[in-house]
Amino acid sequence: MSEPTMAAGFAQAFLDFAAARGASRAAMLRASGLTEAELADPEARLPRRDWHRLLGAAVDLTGDPLIVLRSGLGTRAETMSVVGGILARAPTLREGLRQLNRYARLIVDGARPASDPRHALIEGRETWIEDRLPLPDGFHLAAEGALGQLIGELRATTSDRPVVLAVDLAFPPPAHAAGYADLLRVPVRFDAGRMAVRVDPDCLDLPRPEAAAYVFGLFTGHADTLMAKLAARDTVRAAVETRMLADLHQGSLSMDAVARDLGLGRQTLYRRLKDEGTTFAQVHDDLRRRMAMEYLGARRVSVGETAYLLGFSEASAFVRAFKRWTGVSPTAWRAGAG
Repeated sequence: MSEPTMAAGFAQAFLDFAAARGASRAAMLRASGLTEAELADPEARLPRRDWHRLLGAAVDLTGDPLIVLRSGLGTRAETMSVVGGILARAPTLREGLRQLNRYARLIVDGARPASDPRHALIEGRETWIEDRLPLPDGFHLAAEGALGQLIGELRATTSDRPVVLAVDLAFPPPAHAAGYADLLRVPVRFDAGRMAVRVDPDCLDLPRPEAAAYVFGLFTGHADTLMAKLAARDTVRAAVETRMLADLHQGSLSMDAVARDLGLGRQTLYRRLKDEGTTFAQVHDDLRRRMAMEYLGARRVSVGETAYLLGFSEASAFVRAFKRWTGVSPTAWRAGAG
């Protein structure tokens, strides 16, 4: 696996949601590069870049900048993924979060080290659940959709009392900022540096109304099988790309620093990448190429902004690199992709 992937069930559910609200199903599929056949199996893996394109297309086609958040709030995760069934039937919210971290890569795989929990439970004067999934700059739609799903699950499985008390969003307030508080029905803070939900700590250990030990065991058994399949596809290249993604805008990346973060020596990392038929520089170049297509294909940033996000010192250097990758200019490629 050389790039982050998503469970197809989430894309299928969102496609249904957006189509029910007026977006052309065919147009969304065309914009994302997905097909109905690829979405037929909810456990199939899809490139996360196609997921981002699908979200952006739905916003454009419906004219609703909050449609991704609405979908997250309104669609139960158990209809999209086995992980949702596990969360819904865990005996307590605390145990549900533990299981959510255990199986997080079944939802999004390759975007963070498997040993690094995605959802951090921060307990103190206030209790927060922080979603630490890294996303490329400019792709907050996926992050707020995931946060919406978490909020929807928390409310659905703790329905007799308010469990969600506030929300932090990592991105600056957009033009439609007022809509977030109206939709979420709790105070919302922008530019908070994180995606997080403040919860009532008393709800963490309450018995869950949908808990069912037998069904819970069936779900976890199936999830373990799926996890084993993903583990068999792991590569050093995927781990390097995950680490690179957070600092891609810096341009020149240190192989020593990446190796250190992965718990490897520079020479060990060199040998392992060589065994996989690649080099550190090739991985960096290919990641830039794929992210360029993701940024330009989603039509959320300009050519100049894309150059900055990919770490090019000048737009002209990015244009030259893009022509080397594709044979055409970024502007021509985007026109053809549309």
